[in-house]
Amino acid sequence: MKKQTSPRSSTPRVRILAGSAIAIGPGKADLLEAIAETGSISAAARRMRMSYRRAWLLVRTMNDCFSSPLVEAEKGGAAGGGARLTPTGRKVLAKYRETVRLVTEQFEPLLRRS
Repeated sequence: MKKQTSPRSSTPRVRILAGSAIAIGPGKADLLEAIAETGSISAAARRMRMSYRRAWLLVRTMNDCFSSPLVEAEKGGAAGGGARLTPTGRKVLAKYRETVRLVTEQFEPLLRRS
């Protein structure tokens, strides 16, 4: 059996599951940060080089996994649309980043270097 390795195999990747859905993981956290910085799901998607549809589906999954939405979006139009992280979204993102930091601190020294 061939051992699978990746360039970052010595870095832990944390995913939080809600049932079988990934409530938040590295990519979704990056998307939340991009939405917070750009104020837009479409601008965040462009920044991350993904389709708007993919970004919107990821946001929908996150919103469905938590007790209250992480992202609030307003439809475009003459006044333009936009998106922002809710207080829950900011809290979840901060807790996720802190969890990743703690897991990495604890496990990275123990993992095999590729």
